[in-house]
Amino acid sequence: MGAEQVREDFVGLYGTEPEGVWAAPGRVNLIGEHTDYNDGFVMPFALPHTAVAAVSRRTDGVLRLHSADVESGVVELSLDALVPESDRDWTAYPSGVVWALREAGHPVTGADIHLASTVPAGAGLSSSAALEVVVALALNDLYELGLKGWQLARLCQRAENVYVGAPVGIMDQTASACCEEGHALFLDTRDLSQKQIPFDLAAEGMRLLVVDTRVKHSHSEGEYGKRRAGCEKGAALLGVDALRDIPYDGLDAALARLGDDEEVVRLVRHVVTEDERVEKVVALLEAGDTRAIGPVLVAGHASLRDDFQVSCPELDLVVDTAVATGALGARMTGGGFGGSAIVLAETADVDTITKAVEEAFATAGFLAPRVFEAVPSPGARRLS
Repeated sequence: MGAEQVREDFVGLYGTEPEGVWAAPGRVNLIGEHTDYNDGFVMPFALPHTAVAAVSRRTDGVLRLHSADVESGVVELSLDALVPESDRDWTAYPSGVVWALREAGHPVTGADIHLASTVPAGAGLSSSAALEVVVALALNDLYELGLKGWQLARLCQRAENVYVGAPVGIMDQTASACCEEGHALFLDTRDLSQKQIPFDLAAEGMRLLVVDTRVKHSHSEGEYGKRRAGCEKGAALLGVDALRDIPYDGLDAALARLGDDEEVVRLVRHVVTEDERVEKVVALLEAGDTRAIGPVLVAGHASLRDDFQVSCPELDLVVDTAVATGALGARMTGGGFGGSAIVLAETADVDTITKAVEEAFATAGFLAPRVFEAVPSPGARRLS
């Protein structure tokens, strides 16, 4: 969905030209899953798939929303009536951003917004964060708020945590707001320090595939929250602010202190080892040894499957089939309970691996997966 189409649709809906058109991408997380709400490390990069918004300001305290991806008319809301967890529809994401901006003291007086997105919903690729960030960036520009990308990400996270009611970490919004083309973003979620790591697989004869299993998930549902609460319990039992504070070389001692609380032991072990895997991938990429990250991805999937228990048969089938067919590495990506897996492969092996995964799904009686290449793309930006 290009900027001109979104602009034209805005004119058809609202009768005037928008003041501008903006885009914000979805993301794939290369490594670092369920670490962000534990103050840990993550390594996402932006997808070419984006949420696009045409936006104009209003001065009458009214917010009008429309999406090309939802079969409904324009939704009109009063800014003064925006209340956390009052909206269970798609409109909660953009209206939550407006609520968060106003609650933080920013003088947003209304807006007309038309949205269209190519980020697959429910695929673990941060379609909701893309919606939030594109609205936040547009309003930041139009109202001249002067907020930086990381500040917009914080506000969008607050919108999703408090207004939508989903206990997500900061990674998705920061990736959408701050990623750069041709790079993966090494992000410390405690202090939001960032480092752009060059990640140009094509130049090295490799590709990264995303396999959307078409199994839908929802962060607002209870399983994600249970795991977050379990991580917080583990940190409290170990006397630290967050699991980030447990050193990898002190993991065995920490697990021993948790006694027979098997669930918390599993959760803590995943988070601490996953932080170590992120740092290992950064070191390998900086050393130019990109192919060596493959086994680290596979180890990350095993940890998510066995310790964090957020995989599913479809995700496991992708990983097992891809690795057996010659992939350098593979793992689930995103929050889990469905969604997508990533596959790192030599360019020459992509067609063989893709066919094998599709055939494995057909044999298992699963829905046909959607397979596409993930190319590190620009973060949120103004298009016109």
